Amino acid sequence: MNVTLDKTDNVSAVLNVSIEENDYKPEVEKKLKEIARNANIPGFRKGHVPAGMIQKRFGKQATSDAINDIVYNAVVGYIRDNKLAVLGQPVPVDVKELDLDNQKDFQFQYLLALVPEINVELNKDVHIPYYKINVTDEMVNEQSDKFRERFGAQVPGEAVEPNALVKGSIMELDAEGNVKTDEDAIQMINGIVAPMYFKDKAEAEKFAGKKIDDKVVFNPWKTCDGNPAELSSMLGIDKEKAADVKGDFEMAISEIIVVRPAELNQELFDNVLGKDAATDESQYLAGVKTMIERDLEQNSKYVFRADVQKYMTEKYGNMEIPAETLKKWLVATNEGINAENVDTEFEKMLPSLKWQLIKERMAELCEIKIEEKDLTDFAKMIARQQFAQYGMTNVPDDTLEEYAKRILADKNYRPRLIEEVGDSKLFNAVEAKVSLDEKAVSLDEFKEIAQNL
Repeated sequence: MNVTLDKTDNVSAVLNVSIEENDYKPEVEKKLKEIARNANIPGFRKGHVPAGMIQKRFGKQATSDAINDIVYNAVVGYIRDNKLAVLGQPVPVDVKELDLDNQKDFQFQYLLALVPEINVELNKDVHIPYYKINVTDEMVNEQSDKFRERFGAQVPGEAVEPNALVKGSIMELDAEGNVKTDEDAIQMINGIVAPMYFKDKAEAEKFAGKKIDDKVVFNPWKTCDGNPAELSSMLGIDKEKAADVKGDFEMAISEIIVVRPAELNQELFDNVLGKDAATDESQYLAGVKTMIERDLEQNSKYVFRADVQKYMTEKYGNMEIPAETLKKWLVATNEGINAENVDTEFEKMLPSLKWQLIKERMAELCEIKIEEKDLTDFAKMIARQQFAQYGMTNVPDDTLEEYAKRILADKNYRPRLIEEVGDSKLFNAVEAKVSLDEKAVSLDEFKEIAQNL
């Protein structure tokens, strides 16, 4: 067997495979022996079918399978051994049935789309803007108020406030506005509603300022845009029945629960920042500011990545792409792509393909490697953020470790984590290699910059 490569241009090549009978004959004999051991043919015991009959019935198929297997392995092996960087997969030049009656030796050809050479430069001569968001006292105080509310106490209230929970009986009304008393009437004795979360603010306003023993007529359907799950929970009925409940209800208020913000004391400081991270209000506010800056830094990095992509694609995007070979590969491997729409589909994928090639070259220059510890640390960060959403800011490390293992065990989620970790390491490395043109901006200015990306 002989395998040779003919380059047709800088990014395209033809791989030629010549195979003779002696190359595939041993594999054919092996396949026929396997068939003979397992074939069930009427009139013969299993494993005792004459070799001539096996050859007659299965010889062509075994020969075809053996040739295809050998040629495929030869193509893959040549690409691997010669370290060819290939886009997509090899595309057969001519697909037709083998003429085994008249031929013993065969020639195969495969089109290869080669990765173009990209001479990316990453040094201090490369200037990329980097926007840092100014954290104002107003932003710090607003975030502090949110923490105080999160860690505040729920206490009985005299009147319904914007953040109040309202308890009481919820009774279905008829068309005349009277409480229904028939057997099918919906009556929730121990009901609870949270007007602050109502989708329809006009419905929430009906509860504003109401007191215990007051009655409020409202429409549960409007409070949640008819969401069956929310209606089912609010009214204590099945989701199937909830889908048809669109009328008014009356709520007789029996209890009002309001949130009183936590005091600015050591307990709050520890809950927000960790044990003894701050011992007075000034240290606490400084810690809150640092938290905001850390969170906003992720936004800065997001815009930085977009600016890097813009700079790199503008400078290196004019690369030579093996378009025709890639189009043939797309048609051969995608049911929804054919000769009529392949040009359009290829143009859609071209920008992302070019960026991926540039990014891979950047990763090579930066010598990016992803270790299992990198994935574990990233998964722990995700777990920590999830706990923080529920106000749990001091989760033990062993608990985070256990959650990280569960995240990484998800076979569907793991590849995405690998990509995210790789991107994070890459752009951190790019930050260190290029010149950052830092500019301090307000939050509103930053939002405008991000919207115009």
